[in-house]
Formats: sequence, C-alpha cells, structure tokens
Amino acid sequence: MKKIVVENLKYRYPGTSELALDDISFEIEEGEFISIIGRNNAGKSTLCQALVGLVPHFFKGAYGGQVKIDGIEVGNSELHEIVAKVGYVFQDPYTQITGSKLSVEEEVAFGLENRGVPREEMIDRIYHTLKLLGIFEHKDKNPYELSGGQMQRLAIASIIALNPEVIVLDEPTSQLDPQGSEEVFQAIQNLSQQGMTVVLVEHKMEKIAQYSDRVLLIDKGKLIDFDTPAKIFSREDLLNYGVHPPVYTQICQQLGKHKDGVYPVTFDEAYELLVKSYV
Repeated sequence: MKKIVVENLKYRYPGTSELALDDISFEIEEGEFISIIGRNNAGKSTLCQALVGLVPHFFKGAYGGQVKIDGIEVGNSELHEIVAKVGYVFQDPYTQITGSKLSVEEEVAFGLENRGVPREEMIDRIYHTLKLLGIFEHKDKNPYELSGGQMQRLAIASIIALNPEVIVLDEPTSQLDPQGSEEVFQAIQNLSQQGMTVVLVEHKMEKIAQYSDRVLLIDKGKLIDFDTPAKIFSREDLLNYGVHPPVYTQICQQLGKHKDGVYPVTFDEAYELLVKSYV
C-alpha cells in the first residue's frame, strides 16, 4: 500500500531564485524504512519539511506539485489533519523537549493532554511507548538527567505516543556518540517493524546501510536515485554527490570484490563475500 506519494514536487524559498526542491517524484510503501542522503544543502531537510507540511504552510514561497500522506494532500490540508498522520522529530532533542515537565512520563503526556486523550488511554499510550523505546525505567527521571541517546528517544516517544502513521526524523543522531546512535537506530527499526512508515535524514552511512529498506539520494534539490542500500552505495559516481559509501563497501571496492556489480554494504555481507573469496 502506498503511504507517501510525492509527485513533481517543486519549492523555492522566499527571496531566492533557485529551487530547493526541483520536480521530485517518488512513492513509499506502508511500513518502509527510508533514508534520505546527500551533501549539505542538497534539499534533504526541505524535503522532510514538505512531508510534514511545514512547507508550504509555515515556510512560504513558491510551491508546486503534490505530497500525499495516506491520500491526504499536504499542501491543501489543514495542519491538524497532517499532524494526525505524520510526526516530526528534530535534529536536536532540546528543541523538542518542552522544559516544563519534571519527569519523562509527564513529558510524553504533554501532547496527549493537549489532544484531550482520556486519562486511562493516556497512561496506556505512555507506558507502551516508553517500553517500545526502551526508556520505561527512566519514566520518573527529569528529562535533563537523561543521556543524549535517551533524550532523543524521549523526543521520539513524545511523537510516537500521538500514534502517527508516518514519522519523519531529521538527523536524529548527529549529536550522539556511537552508543547513543545505536540506541536510536534500534528504536527506529523497532517502530518500522511495528508497521510505522519511517523517513530518516542521516549522515551515518553504515547505519543507513544496516537499517534502511531503501535509500533516496538527492542533490541540488533533484532526486538522483531511489533504490536499495546496496545499489545506491555501489554507484560509481556516488562521490560526485558528496556521499561516501560505508567503510565495508569501500574496502570491497578497493579489493574489487563484488557480486554482479553490487558491493557489500554491511560487515556481515563483506565478511561473507571475502571469506568465500579466500576459502
């Protein structure tokens, strides 16, 4: 089932002459884990903002084409209709945490209270979400006592508790150490396995290769390619778009080890190919 349909999407920020998004079209299936990659200023964040309705409802400018989330056209819908379908997680959890709540549990409750969710249902959602994100044991802590990875998972939990069908995350691990990054990626994968559609902007190529179903490559506002991690990271011209493939792919490229022109993208794939080559 098509969960997201983008058709001929174009967008130009006010006061600029160049398109930030230039005639982009693609489709995403329900439950897919999609990653968006590209150099800085390629249009990744702008595309995310278009998916959640910030473009064109908040950021004005010239807008054309269509973005449909579960059949709802984002550009012509009210924001309350959009936020009922899609949640947005910012790069820095400090911009998403309210700062007005004294516990993790209360922080997740904030959005539910604003929507008027009944108390018993609210408690069920909070506990389910905190367990799903692996931070239930911290429910009584002050949010600012959490580690970076835990705080980002709290930011995700505050969105997930609202039951969106799609979640869009803009570089959620950019400020985290390896352990925190792994915690967040595992949590996001768990959401995808539960049936949620995930769209992620990220610069950690090893993680993208490991967790993504498909990868969308964008450059100068244009869609360059949209395919499996293996096919995207095996592109001979990838560096032209400011993207370095995962280290395991680079090793196999230097050794000339591939299968039908497609290079391994994860450790397990590289290990299997190289071991078989030398046995």
